Amino acid sequence: MTALADILAGLSPIEGGFSGVIPSDWLQGRTAYGGLSSALALHAAQSTAPDLPPLRSAQIAFVGPLAGTVTITARTLRRGRNAAFVEATIESDAGLGFRATFVFMRDVDSSIAFDRSTPAVHPAPPPDATLYRGPADHFTGNFEFFDQGQPGDRGEWHRWARLVEHDRLDLEVALIAIADGLPPAAYQLNRDVAAMSSLTWQLNLLVPRPTTTDGWWLIHSRTDRAIGGYSSQRMTMWAADGTPVADAMQGVAIFG
Repeated sequence: MTALADILAGLSPIEGGFSGVIPSDWLQGRTAYGGLSSALALHAAQSTAPDLPPLRSAQIAFVGPLAGTVTITARTLRRGRNAAFVEATIESDAGLGFRATFVFMRDVDSSIAFDRSTPAVHPAPPPDATLYRGPADHFTGNFEFFDQGQPGDRGEWHRWARLVEHDRLDLEVALIAIADGLPPAAYQLNRDVAAMSSLTWQLNLLVPRPTTTDGWWLIHSRTDRAIGGYSSQRMTMWAADGTPVADAMQGVAIFG
């Protein structure tokens, strides 16, 4: 398997970004796993300035397939006193495959302090937990997963996940790489469906520069509506100590 840190280290600088190759063991069908594309784009966005505030939001569109040699470029849309907006795109021989706007923002003084988020309901995997990985020729082979043995409702996933090699990575890059690691929630409704594909992804970080222990993150996704070949799902992410770290929404195409 190809470690994400090695993929990033192997990128070649070009004007406005980097070029590199998507390893075959990071593919999801005929395209790169969305978390890998997002991690590559975030890495390029971070390179636009040495003093960016923490990442707080990402608006992502999975425009088309990405495989083989790709170019990742990023540019600052606006930099204010508190926030920076950075656009990143990824292209391959097939054309534009990925576009994102990343928002980096520092904490500011506020008269409002309100938090309705809830801690994780399942403890992190114990050291002797039985873990499983995906096949070596699929992007999930780069992850380790742990299930609680408590299935969720229909159209719902609840699973601990981490990168097999999670060291040597920027924390924000590691988080966005794993945050899309579950199958679409609609897959729980009918596992015989031929294919599903993420179209858009809105990810908001609840804390600046979240950290975890041993690389573990608890990911929850749920769809309440999947009709006409389209599903909208909500996603939540927690650190190993149960701290909520991210909320997200994703639009998913269903083929079959």
